Amino acid sequence: MKLPVLNLQGSRVGEKELPAVFDTPLRTDIILRANLAIDSHERQPYGTDARAGAKSAAKLSRRRRKYKTAYGHGISRSPRKIMSRNGERMNWRGAFAPNTVGGRMAFPPSAEKIWFQKINDKERRLAIRSALAATMKKELVTGRGHNVPANYPFIISDEFENLNKTDSVLIAFEKLGLSNELQRCSVRKIRAGKGKNRGRPYVHKKGPLLVVSADCKLVASARNIPGVDIIPANRVNTRLLAPGSKPGRLTLFTQGAVEKL
Repeated sequence: MKLPVLNLQGSRVGEKELPAVFDTPLRTDIILRANLAIDSHERQPYGTDARAGAKSAAKLSRRRRKYKTAYGHGISRSPRKIMSRNGERMNWRGAFAPNTVGGRMAFPPSAEKIWFQKINDKERRLAIRSALAATMKKELVTGRGHNVPANYPFIISDEFENLNKTDSVLIAFEKLGLSNELQRCSVRKIRAGKGKNRGRPYVHKKGPLLVVSADCKLVASARNIPGVDIIPANRVNTRLLAPGSKPGRLTLFTQGAVEKL
């Protein structure tokens, strides 16, 4: 499969043959598995204090003639702590047990729980190859909601990697016919969860993904454009290629990135 190569002005300057990795069949199940594994690697373990609700000495004897016994008082067998007493008559209060006020939790979250999910190397590589191939299917890209140009898919020239100004990147995107896509990503809305109170109140739609050959000036000049992500070819992953485990993100590859792939 050959694709046209476009320059900064959006003009065709040649064509390039795609590698065989873009012929991989679509496997949405493997992509989902890879994304879940990536997400699990960022989970932070959490749990309660191991002694929460269990810091008071509380017990209750049910033997007939034992001192501090509850036998014959018509009360349940819940463990209790003594608040005061008058002779052998105790003033108890329930403690320690999950059914008591201030007691421990029945099944509290444990900080020792392992969230890290493993994935086989062959599965992970298949997921990346499948997500790469899905970026070249125009029906999948438009199905995700992207506003793609009429001549998509195409490859961009290596001169994009030398753009060191955000304005220059925006002008180049306009020449490529991505103005509507950038307009779609510029709309922000308030997050629907508690994250709005944690310094991240707004969310943007996912826009174009730029795959470059290596770390370059474009990584710094395009990183502040809403919805746009830039990644070197040796660091692509399924979460960038298929956000939300839905393949078909609008992706632009430079000539050097295609050679690396």
